[in-house]
Amino acid sequence: MAGWRGSRSRSGGGAEGATDGTPMMERISSSRTVRLGKVQPQAPGHRTVFCNDREANALAKFKGNSVSTTKYDVLTFLPKGLFEQFRRVANLYFLMISILSCTPVSPVSPITNVLPLSLVLLVSLIKEAWEDWKRFQNDMTINNTSIDVLQDQRWVSVPWKKLQVGDIIRVKQDGYFPADILFLASTNPDGVCYTETANLDGETNLKIRKALEKTWDYATPEKVSEFKGEVQCEQPNNSLYTFTGNLIIQNQTLPLTPNQILLRGCSLRNTEFIVGAVIFTGHETKVMMNAMKIPSKRSTLEKKLDKLILTLFGVLFSMCLLGAIGSGVFINRKYYYLRFSKNSDAQFNPDNRFAVAALTMFTLITLYSPIIPISLYVSVEMIKFIQSTQFINNDLHMYHPESNTPASARTSNLNEELGQVEYIFSDKTGTLTRNLMEFFKCSIGGEIYGTGISEIEIGTAQRIGKKVEKSSEREHEKGFNFDDNRLMRGAWKNEPNPDLCKEFFRCLAICHTVLPEGEDSPEKIHYQAASPDESALVTAAKNFGFFFFKRTPTMIYVRESHVERMGKVEDVPYEILNVLEFNSTRKRQSVVCRYPNGRLVLYCKGADTVIYERLTDRDNDLKRTSREYLEQFGAAGLRTLCLAYRDLSSEVYESWNEKFIQAKSSLRDREKKLDEVAELIEKELVLIGCTAIEDKLQEGVPSCIETLSKAGIKIWVLTGDKMETAINIAYACKLINNSMKQFIISSETDAIREVEEGGDQVELARFMRESVKNELKKCYEDALQYLHAGSETKLALVIDGKCLMYALDPSLRVMLLNLSLNCSAVVCCRVSPLQKAQVTSLVKKGAKRITLSIGDGANDVSMIQAAHVGVGISGQEGMQAVMASDFAIAQFRFLTDLLLVHGRWSYLRICKVVTYFFYKNLMFTLTQFWFTFHTGFSGQRFYDDWFQSLYNVIFTALPVIVLGMFEKDVNASLSKKYPELYKEGITNTFFKWRVVAIWAFFAIYQSLVFYHFVTASGSMGMNKAGKMFGLWDVSTMAFTCVVVTVNLRLLMMSNTITRWHHITVGGSILAWFIFVFIYSGIVLPKDQENVYFVIYVLMSTIYFYLTLILVPIAALFCDFIYLGVQRWFFPYDYQIIQEIHMHEPDSSKVGLLEIGNQLTPDEARSYAIMQLPGEKSKHTGFAFDSPGYESFFASQAGVFVPQKAWDVARRASMKSRTKTPRKN
Repeated sequence: MAGWRGSRSRSGGGAEGATDGTPMMERISSSRTVRLGKVQPQAPGHRTVFCNDREANALAKFKGNSVSTTKYDVLTFLPKGLFEQFRRVANLYFLMISILSCTPVSPVSPITNVLPLSLVLLVSLIKEAWEDWKRFQNDMTINNTSIDVLQDQRWVSVPWKKLQVGDIIRVKQDGYFPADILFLASTNPDGVCYTETANLDGETNLKIRKALEKTWDYATPEKVSEFKGEVQCEQPNNSLYTFTGNLIIQNQTLPLTPNQILLRGCSLRNTEFIVGAVIFTGHETKVMMNAMKIPSKRSTLEKKLDKLILTLFGVLFSMCLLGAIGSGVFINRKYYYLRFSKNSDAQFNPDNRFAVAALTMFTLITLYSPIIPISLYVSVEMIKFIQSTQFINNDLHMYHPESNTPASARTSNLNEELGQVEYIFSDKTGTLTRNLMEFFKCSIGGEIYGTGISEIEIGTAQRIGKKVEKSSEREHEKGFNFDDNRLMRGAWKNEPNPDLCKEFFRCLAICHTVLPEGEDSPEKIHYQAASPDESALVTAAKNFGFFFFKRTPTMIYVRESHVERMGKVEDVPYEILNVLEFNSTRKRQSVVCRYPNGRLVLYCKGADTVIYERLTDRDNDLKRTSREYLEQFGAAGLRTLCLAYRDLSSEVYESWNEKFIQAKSSLRDREKKLDEVAELIEKELVLIGCTAIEDKLQEGVPSCIETLSKAGIKIWVLTGDKMETAINIAYACKLINNSMKQFIISSETDAIREVEEGGDQVELARFMRESVKNELKKCYEDALQYLHAGSETKLALVIDGKCLMYALDPSLRVMLLNLSLNCSAVVCCRVSPLQKAQVTSLVKKGAKRITLSIGDGANDVSMIQAAHVGVGISGQEGMQAVMASDFAIAQFRFLTDLLLVHGRWSYLRICKVVTYFFYKNLMFTLTQFWFTFHTGFSGQRFYDDWFQSLYNVIFTALPVIVLGMFEKDVNASLSKKYPELYKEGITNTFFKWRVVAIWAFFAIYQSLVFYHFVTASGSMGMNKAGKMFGLWDVSTMAFTCVVVTVNLRLLMMSNTITRWHHITVGGSILAWFIFVFIYSGIVLPKDQENVYFVIYVLMSTIYFYLTLILVPIAALFCDFIYLGVQRWFFPYDYQIIQEIHMHEPDSSKVGLLEIGNQLTPDEARSYAIMQLPGEKSKHTGFAFDSPGYESFFASQAGVFVPQKAWDVARRASMKSRTKTPRKN
């Protein structure tokens, strides 16, 4: 036979890597520091910048302002791109096979393996090059944007990329800041400017920034050219909301705070221009320091696919080993006609059977290489990409017309993971609720005010079978839904505590960071706040007659009504001396202010836990009464804050203020020192009362949770709210009901309070740990009793943050996990962001279950990153959660469509695609394997090289992609009507080893049919000349049957058959015939003319047509019987639903979601407008400061909120470009 005669740099992340290093310590000559009056040594970890002095800064070798977010350049594209591709095991495998096919031991032409690999790599590299080219174009646009720089006492326009540290620049209104700059002066009075940070954190409200009074005059080029300051500040870091530094000017050291820093990517609003000095440039700016690559997530199914590929490796190795052993046994001199002799090649030398077996092993590896589908990964990536961009992103069922927000798949890697989620971890505020706060009730001096009934109270009443009539809806101002005439229009003067009422209203009107916008009349003014709570409280003060209407950096103006006497209105200015800002550690905010009469007062508002710790020892009755009201408000699902004040003497204040200024000037641990100084004055407070704000549930949340629960998904709520509030929200959401057995583990017990009062923290920790351990053990034992008793009662667990801290201890973690997994609902309240991530990781890693986290704020980012799938809600709290997420939606209720429709369909499609690839490649390779037994294990190939090369990339490529795009077992409405169908994904019904084994069985059966039926019938066949069919006649016939059968088998496995199925299946079969007609008619070199004229000879015989009809029927007969038996006697759930609704017409268009005409005209118009390109809206509101919490990028150890570098740079820096109409 012919077979015996030899017919045969290191890599980096591109832009990401550029931000890792910090600059070397800059050395500045002593002569330069003498100029400022004293030696200023460069402290480790700090940098010194000389403003308006390029020569001095040149010695420090600061980085330039040019930004590159590309992964490759011209020289590194090929090596780097290929390295990335060959990190995939499958590609590396095919590279080795391609190399083997170029050696003498290969029975096939190199083209057989090189061509498919080249096509796959070419497609992948073109995709990488296109993406990188877009990044490069974006970089060029950004780097070449013009900015005014001071040169020779005049403003000169230069590109951003030529900026250097220390340069003085001018930014005009609506312009973007090209670097992180120190704000020196502006055209506004009092040295203020307004910035929009939407590109950094998604917040559309404006922030106010205030220059140091010493630099206000440096607004003209003549004046600013005289500015010679020295900035000593922290090294570049990724904390967006902090900055530590000092400005040394004219022998004075002035502390710098984030209020004087304008970050790259923000834009200037409502200010003609500002002047500033560049501090950080390029990749050292804070926004670029945050431009890290998101840790890649791989779906569970993709990991199982790797195991399947490894199994195929095992099968391949076994087949090759069997063939190699057979070759060593078969080779013998008695087969004299094969011309074996000592002079033969090593592979054919009977005297060295081991060498024969070893070389045959390599021969067979190249011959059987198609068993691993090379096009699988490319096809799956293409299918996922189309699913994301065309189906998820364009689904009108997940489009929110009010906010003009469609769903967004930020990654296509996790589509099928959405169909297997078993645990959902949800934030409460802004996720389950609307985050639209309304002042609802309050308590002042032990009296409760407000007669309204909250949504939660109505739900609670309905739960116990009590009928509650909700008061008729009256018109009210946004943020103020208060109904009690005792406090309105000056009636508070008749209350038992009018003085406390006055303090309450003034605290609301003064203690905040809100800024007013518009005319100073109650009807036309608009408040811009850092949070909806702040706005609601100030709006409440306005409605009570204390109208805050104007603010400057040092003053607040309040129009007070009915204070001196009824009907009298006067504008009262309050001097703001200090603002102690809110952050997640302090959980409170304080303002020190001076009345016009000289009275010094500290107003403080915050969480009840921190305020109560700082109250005076008197008024215990008021404390007790207020605590009862707080619990009552919490039970009604309201968000509570406590208000307190303290009168200060001048001596006490001056002494404290010195320490405050000292802490503010500190370069090291400034935030920590400021918190410590704040503790000194935030004590001996007098309780005024408390506020209760209602945050209503989002539309459709209860029904969504009920539907998801029916789908077998367990939902956990992780919130920072009080336990009572969290429990009542859970009831309102239908997460918990009265029929459930509830386990509550709380730190608010009498025994724990008693130990707390002792003040011994070590004893408290020990006692709490024991208490939590005992409670967990007791709850777990009770849960086991319920489960063993076979009770249908569902279980629910409620635990607070303090107890959770101890429950997450390694010794108790397993018990907590076992208890939680047996509960249908879990509510964790008073939890920190880090605890949210820990709980998510506990279930993800400890229970090996697929998890999804959903949230809307920066405090949810750690949880979103920790889960298998992260979903961000584009709501009221900025875009940090969205930027860290894998999918973004506008409302919680859209989870129903995202999971039950898109998730389930994606899972079903990918499972079918993978198993089909496995089947068609195994079957194709086995026909070659059976042929090996008839060739003395020589490695003679059965198919022509080109047949083998194009089998996966042309003849069977498109139908499987159509299957992955359009397959659906039931339509979207039935998917939501029968949520139990989703359980098939949770249990991984369609990708178990049993399913793979069934496909393997049919692949073996069909390969035997193809080989033996065709070869047996071919041995009797003859052409018109009376000649018997040869090898290439039989193999061409067999290959024709294979192509027809595998394409028809795809139609048999499809639940939905569209015109695209007919086009691609018919087109693939037609493509084979066109190819073989052309290929058979070409005269090739003598050693390659295997199939010359073969198809013409075959088609001239009746044998061809009989075989083409009968062999595919015989091959598919067992599949047909199996599918019928399985559907009739062992049906899947979806098949039962199909039978029930068999005769109902499917109103949806095939391949598209059911979005027909179900939108209202207004919604459709809003969606259409959203699709059009347009300018970004210009926002005119502003808030006093950015959120006071430390950036998650820096504050949480090991918890990051990274984005792709090019995404951040584009969002942060690229100006809106007007599109010129294309010329025809």
